[in-house]
Amino acid sequence: MGKRTRSQRRGSSPKNKVSSHRFPAMNKLPRVNGEIAEVVDLVHSPVHTTPLAKIKFEDGRIGHMAAPEGISVGQNIAFGDNVSLRPGNVTTLDKIPEGTPVCNVELRPGDGGKLARSGGNSAILETRMDDKVRVRLPSGRLKELNAKCRATIGVLSGHGRTEKPLMKAGAAHYRAKARGKLYPTVSGVAMNPVDHPHGGGNHQAVHGPNSVSRNAPPGKKVGNIAPRRTGRGRVRAKDEEV
Repeated sequence: MGKRTRSQRRGSSPKNKVSSHRFPAMNKLPRVNGEIAEVVDLVHSPVHTTPLAKIKFEDGRIGHMAAPEGISVGQNIAFGDNVSLRPGNVTTLDKIPEGTPVCNVELRPGDGGKLARSGGNSAILETRMDDKVRVRLPSGRLKELNAKCRATIGVLSGHGRTEKPLMKAGAAHYRAKARGKLYPTVSGVAMNPVDHPHGGGNHQAVHGPNSVSRNAPPGKKVGNIAPRRTGRGRVRAKDEEV
């Protein structure tokens, strides 16, 4: 009888869970309109790649959002339609001029921000089309969004985060630990049969199918999970003529 695989052990052990103190707050735009909040603190969050701005509204409510470059403690942040183009202010895409860099962009109105949320990233508002807005994402892809989606004006802080080398394995270990990840990662085919479904054999290869069901247990859910298709694509006769 073999032992449980690493994925099984990590799934059931509480020591592999991310500590709660590593999540100081959620990076989410508050669902307010026509209000002003003050930045009371800039919070370091190990699980985010950019600092979080702790904001306080006039009625005492507290919120957190990703801090763009140029924001400072004591600055006021405006939420609504008629706001100035100042880093940190939040408004809808139909109120932002073309060519303006924005970050923490909502994918759907009211979801709190889903796009351009990594440190140093920003999206560019390309053009407006009636009730749609075309935005260029950090990857260069163009995406059409609802004009009522909100976004934070400016570029997110934390630029150059990946330029500094880790230098040693310990730094990589603690960076992965902050996100509840395992470091280092070892290929399944390099393991023994008792450690991984892909392990064993006289050479490193996946012996047999590597497609598994969506409902497979943790010990077997490796490889291609519920793929739509596998193998090399068949060349059509029409393509061969070309």
